[in-house]
Amino acid sequence: MIDAAPPEHRSALTYWRQMTEWPLTAAALVFLIAYAWQVLGEPTGAPRAVAEWTMNLTWAVFVVDYIISLSLARPRWRWFYTHLFDLAVVALPVLRPLRLLRLVTLLRVLQRTAGTALRGKIITYVIGAVCLLVFVGSLAILEAERGQPGSQIESYGDALWRAIVTITTVGYGDETTVTITGRLVAVALMIGGITLISTATGTLASWIVERIRQDDEASQAATQAQFQELERKLDILIAAQQTAGDAAGNDGAQTRSPDAASTVAVHADAASH
Repeated sequence: MIDAAPPEHRSALTYWRQMTEWPLTAAALVFLIAYAWQVLGEPTGAPRAVAEWTMNLTWAVFVVDYIISLSLARPRWRWFYTHLFDLAVVALPVLRPLRLLRLVTLLRVLQRTAGTALRGKIITYVIGAVCLLVFVGSLAILEAERGQPGSQIESYGDALWRAIVTITTVGYGDETTVTITGRLVAVALMIGGITLISTATGTLASWIVERIRQDDEASQAATQAQFQELERKLDILIAAQQTAGDAAGNDGAQTRSPDAASTVAVHADAASH
């Protein structure tokens, strides 16, 4: 049985993650800029060395963060297999820009209620993930395929087209990857595309179901209100009928009272004679 982490370890790890959230996001942004500059600008000499050193420094930042987080985590094994993405970010440089998705999840445009907040967060996350995956994937494809024998991808436009075709699982086949690295990137884009499409589909289905439920609740509330109004009117009508009946009964009693008095007087006269 795995014991839960002591409060001091949880608080230390939480504090560390909170303190490093923005620095790591900034490091991911710096890496993305340096990587894009290296692939698109094709610098040589000192500029290329600067780009390489910048990417290596960002890699070192992620390694330090991963080691410290793992050392603070309790139990470590559970934290390890629940944070495989962090390990992938350290092992695969091309995934580091995906840390920028943390910025996407900070958007609160669609967050109005608990349900719509989560749904809006998922939608913005999916949109941000698609844009980042396409951009980073196209850079990786261009870097791997440019100048290779038999490759048809020689410009960023070709690589961007290939990334879009791959992530949407369309696969026209007009431009294909020929290198192992390029094909691995394409496989990653395919898996990412399928995952994102599934997420978007599930979110849309959830939204439709919720709208139908809201319409049903509104219709039931309107029907209930109509029944209550009808019941109120029936109560008023019954009360009016009872009031009218009581009034008629009182008038009848007053009409019968003189006749009864005269009858008693007649019997009294007869008895005296």
